[in-house]
Amino acid sequence: MITHVKFVGIRDQDRALAFYTGKLGFAIVTDQPFNEKQRWIELRLGDSPTRRVLFTPDGQDDRIGTLLNGTLAADDVEASYQQLKAKGVEVVSPPTKQPWGMFAIFKDPDGNQFVLSSRSRLTKRG
Repeated sequence: MITHVKFVGIRDQDRALAFYTGKLGFAIVTDQPFNEKQRWIELRLGDSPTRRVLFTPDGQDDRIGTLLNGTLAADDVEASYQQLKAKGVEVVSPPTKQPWGMFAIFKDPDGNQFVLSSRSRLTKRG
C-alpha cells in the first residue's frame, strides 16, 4: 500500500477524513477545533514524519480541486491500485510503466488528483 507522502483543500472535513483514513490508510495524529468553521486535522502514513493536513485556508474554497496535485509513493503501484479500486477510489489512470518506474492517478472526493508512483530505481554508474 502507500508508504509515505512524497510531495503534496477539501470541502467537507468529515468526508475527507473518512476517505484518507478508510481508503488510503492514513492515521489521525491531531483532530482538534481550529475555529468556528473548521478543525485542524493532521494525518500521517506509517512512521513517516510527513503530515497531510485536511484544512482549507479562508478564501480558498473556490480553488478546491485545483490547489495541488500531489504525489504519493508506494512500493508496489499495481497492488496499491488494485486495493484502491476495490475500496471504490476513483481512478483516473491505471498503472503505467515508465523507464523510471510505474505510476497511476486517482482522485479524492473533492476532485484533487494524486499520482501514485513507485520509488525511483536509480542505478550507480561506475
